[in-house]
Amino acid sequence: MAFKTPELPYAYNALEPNIDEQTMRVHHDKHHVGYVTKLNNAIEGTEYEGWDIEKLLANLAKVPENIRTAVRNNGGGHYNHSLFWPAMKKGGGGEPAGEIGSAIKSTFGSYDEFKKQFSAAATGRFGSGWAWLVVSGGKLEITSTPNQDNPISDGKTPILGLDVWEHAYYLKYQNRRAEYVENFFNLINWDQVEENYKKAK
Repeated sequence: MAFKTPELPYAYNALEPNIDEQTMRVHHDKHHVGYVTKLNNAIEGTEYEGWDIEKLLANLAKVPENIRTAVRNNGGGHYNHSLFWPAMKKGGGGEPAGEIGSAIKSTFGSYDEFKKQFSAAATGRFGSGWAWLVVSGGKLEITSTPNQDNPISDGKTPILGLDVWEHAYYLKYQNRRAEYVENFFNLINWDQVEENYKKAK
Protein backbone atom coordinates (compact mmCIF):
# COMPACT_ATOMS: atom_id res chain seq x y z
CA MET A 1 0.00 0.00 0.00
CA ALA A 2 1.26 3.44 -0.88
CA PHE A 3 0.13 5.39 2.20
CA LYS A 4 -0.20 4.44 5.86
CA THR A 5 -2.06 6.07 8.74
CA PRO A 6 0.51 7.37 11.25
CA GLU A 7 0.14 6.26 14.86
CA LEU A 8 -0.97 8.94 17.32
CA PRO A 9 2.10 10.34 19.12
CA TYR A 10 0.28 10.06 22.49
CA ALA A 11 -2.46 8.03 24.19
CA TYR A 12 -6.07 8.48 23.05
CA ASN A 13 -6.92 10.17 26.37
CA ALA A 14 -3.80 12.38 26.50
CA LEU A 15 -5.61 15.52 25.35
CA GLU A 16 -8.38 15.33 27.97
CA PRO A 17 -10.23 17.42 29.03
CA ASN A 18 -9.80 19.57 25.91
CA ILE A 19 -10.42 16.73 23.45
CA ASP A 20 -12.04 13.57 24.79
CA GLU A 21 -10.78 10.02 24.34
CA GLN A 22 -13.83 8.81 22.39
CA THR A 23 -13.46 11.60 19.84
CA MET A 24 -9.78 10.77 19.38
CA ARG A 25 -10.52 7.08 18.82
CA VAL A 26 -13.23 7.75 16.24
CA HIS A 27 -11.33 10.60 14.60
CA HIS A 28 -8.02 8.74 14.20
CA ASP A 29 -9.10 5.10 13.86
CA LYS A 30 -12.17 5.64 11.69
CA HIS A 31 -11.91 8.97 9.85
CA HIS A 32 -8.14 9.13 9.22
CA VAL A 33 -7.91 5.40 8.46
CA GLY A 34 -10.85 5.83 6.06
CA TYR A 35 -9.10 8.63 4.13
CA VAL A 36 -5.96 6.53 3.73
CA THR A 37 -7.92 3.47 2.56
CA LYS A 38 -9.86 5.48 -0.03
CA LEU A 39 -6.72 7.32 -1.22
CA ASN A 40 -4.86 4.03 -1.71
CA ASN A 41 -7.84 2.55 -3.57
CA ALA A 42 -7.97 5.57 -5.89
CA ILE A 43 -4.28 5.49 -6.88
CA GLU A 44 -3.77 1.72 -6.90
CA GLY A 45 -2.04 0.58 -10.09
CA THR A 46 -1.28 4.16 -11.24
CA GLU A 47 2.00 6.09 -11.37
CA TYR A 48 0.72 8.17 -8.42
CA GLU A 49 1.41 5.31 -6.01
CA GLY A 50 5.04 6.42 -6.06
CA TRP A 51 4.35 10.09 -5.37
CA ASP A 52 4.55 11.57 -1.89
CA ILE A 53 1.46 13.27 -0.50
CA GLU A 54 2.80 16.83 -0.86
CA LYS A 55 3.56 16.26 -4.55
CA LEU A 56 0.08 14.82 -5.12
CA LEU A 57 -1.68 17.78 -3.47
CA ALA A 58 0.53 20.36 -5.18
CA ASN A 59 -0.18 18.81 -8.60
CA LEU A 60 -3.88 17.97 -8.47
CA ALA A 61 -4.37 19.34 -11.99
CA LYS A 62 -2.09 16.55 -13.31
CA VAL A 63 -4.13 13.80 -11.63
CA PRO A 64 -6.65 12.23 -14.06
CA GLU A 65 -10.15 13.62 -13.70
CA ASN A 66 -11.70 10.25 -12.87
CA ILE A 67 -9.67 9.98 -9.63
CA ARG A 68 -8.92 13.66 -8.94
CA THR A 69 -11.81 14.27 -6.53
CA ALA A 70 -10.98 11.11 -4.55
CA VAL A 71 -7.30 12.14 -4.37
CA ARG A 72 -8.17 15.72 -3.42
CA ASN A 73 -10.61 14.74 -0.65
CA ASN A 74 -8.85 11.68 0.75
CA GLY A 75 -5.28 12.77 0.06
CA GLY A 76 -6.11 16.07 1.72
CA GLY A 77 -7.74 14.24 4.63
CA HIS A 78 -4.64 12.10 5.10
CA TYR A 79 -2.17 15.00 4.88
CA ASN A 80 -4.21 17.38 7.02
CA HIS A 81 -4.60 14.89 9.86
CA SER A 82 -0.95 13.82 9.65
CA LEU A 83 -0.07 17.47 10.37
CA PHE A 84 -2.82 17.88 12.99
CA TRP A 85 -1.98 15.06 15.44
CA PRO A 86 1.66 15.97 16.22
CA ALA A 87 0.79 19.68 16.45
CA MET A 88 -0.99 18.93 19.75
CA LYS A 89 0.30 17.57 23.04
CA LYS A 90 -0.64 17.21 26.68
CA GLY A 91 0.45 20.33 28.53
CA GLY A 92 0.88 22.29 25.28
CA GLY A 93 -0.33 25.78 24.59
CA GLY A 94 0.90 29.08 25.98
CA GLU A 95 2.81 31.69 24.02
CA PRO A 96 5.34 30.29 21.57
CA ALA A 97 9.04 31.08 21.91
CA GLY A 98 11.81 30.63 19.33
CA GLU A 99 11.64 31.69 15.71
CA ILE A 100 7.92 31.00 15.42
CA GLY A 101 7.20 33.16 18.48
CA SER A 102 9.15 36.06 16.97
CA ALA A 103 7.53 35.60 13.56
CA ILE A 104 4.02 35.59 15.08
CA LYS A 105 4.74 38.82 16.99
CA SER A 106 6.24 40.59 13.98
CA THR A 107 3.44 39.44 11.63
CA PHE A 108 0.37 39.86 13.83
CA GLY A 109 1.60 42.36 16.43
CA SER A 110 1.08 40.02 19.38
CA TYR A 111 0.22 36.43 20.27
CA ASP A 112 -3.26 37.59 21.35
CA GLU A 113 -3.89 39.14 17.94
CA PHE A 114 -2.72 35.93 16.23
CA LYS A 115 -5.09 33.95 18.47
CA LYS A 116 -7.96 36.28 17.61
CA GLN A 117 -7.39 36.02 13.84
CA PHE A 118 -6.82 32.25 13.90
CA SER A 119 -9.98 31.76 15.98
CA ALA A 120 -11.94 33.91 13.53
CA ALA A 121 -10.72 31.76 10.61
CA ALA A 122 -11.76 28.60 12.49
CA THR A 123 -15.16 29.76 13.75
CA GLY A 124 -15.98 31.65 10.55
CA ARG A 125 -15.46 28.68 8.21
CA PHE A 126 -18.99 27.73 7.16
CA GLY A 127 -19.58 23.97 7.23
CA SER A 128 -16.62 21.61 7.30
CA GLY A 129 -13.03 22.66 6.84
CA TRP A 130 -9.78 23.78 8.43
CA ALA A 131 -8.08 26.90 9.79
CA TRP A 132 -4.39 27.24 8.95
CA LEU A 133 -1.23 29.07 9.86
CA VAL A 134 0.84 28.92 6.69
CA VAL A 135 4.11 30.15 5.26
CA SER A 136 3.55 31.93 1.96
CA GLY A 137 6.37 33.72 0.17
CA GLY A 138 8.48 33.40 3.34
CA LYS A 139 5.83 35.15 5.47
CA LEU A 140 3.21 33.89 7.93
CA GLU A 141 -0.44 34.07 6.97
CA ILE A 142 -3.74 32.80 8.39
CA THR A 143 -6.17 31.17 6.02
CA SER A 144 -8.92 28.58 5.95
CA THR A 145 -10.02 25.93 3.46
CA PRO A 146 -13.29 24.04 2.93
CA ASN A 147 -13.65 20.27 3.30
CA GLN A 148 -10.24 18.53 3.20
CA ASP A 149 -8.68 21.09 0.85
CA ASN A 150 -5.15 22.13 1.72
CA PRO A 151 -3.03 25.28 1.31
CA ILE A 152 -0.38 23.19 -0.52
CA SER A 153 -2.71 23.20 -3.53
CA ASP A 154 -2.45 27.03 -3.48
CA GLY A 155 1.35 27.02 -3.24
CA LYS A 156 1.43 27.70 0.53
CA THR A 157 3.00 25.56 3.27
CA PRO A 158 0.82 24.81 6.31
CA ILE A 159 2.64 24.65 9.65
CA LEU A 160 -0.39 24.50 11.98
CA GLY A 161 -3.91 23.36 11.19
CA LEU A 162 -7.14 23.09 13.17
CA ASP A 163 -9.81 20.64 12.06
CA VAL A 164 -13.26 22.22 12.33
CA TRP A 165 -15.23 19.33 10.84
CA GLU A 166 -17.99 18.38 13.28
CA HIS A 167 -16.45 14.92 13.72
CA ALA A 168 -13.47 16.63 15.40
CA TYR A 169 -15.53 18.03 18.28
CA TYR A 170 -19.23 17.08 18.19
CA LEU A 171 -19.19 14.25 20.77
CA LYS A 172 -17.91 16.63 23.45
CA TYR A 173 -18.91 20.10 22.28
CA GLN A 174 -22.01 19.51 20.11
CA ASN A 175 -22.57 22.82 18.28
CA ARG A 176 -20.15 24.83 20.46
CA ARG A 177 -17.36 25.14 17.92
CA ALA A 178 -16.03 28.35 19.48
CA GLU A 179 -15.43 26.54 22.79
CA TYR A 180 -13.54 23.74 21.00
CA VAL A 181 -11.42 26.33 19.14
CA GLU A 182 -10.64 28.16 22.40
CA ASN A 183 -9.54 24.93 24.07
CA PHE A 184 -7.32 23.99 21.12
CA PHE A 185 -4.95 26.75 22.24
CA ASN A 186 -4.29 24.71 25.42
CA LEU A 187 -2.89 21.89 23.30
CA ILE A 188 -0.69 23.44 20.63
CA ASN A 189 2.70 21.76 20.45
CA TRP A 190 4.78 24.82 19.63
CA ASP A 191 8.01 22.78 19.38
CA GLN A 192 6.45 20.90 16.46
CA VAL A 193 5.15 24.11 14.88
CA GLU A 194 8.65 25.62 15.22
CA GLU A 195 10.09 22.59 13.39
CA ASN A 196 7.43 22.89 10.67
CA TYR A 197 8.20 26.61 10.34
CA LYS A 198 11.94 26.09 9.93
CA LYS A 199 11.33 23.44 7.23
CA ALA A 200 8.80 25.65 5.44
CA LYS A 201 11.19 28.59 5.22
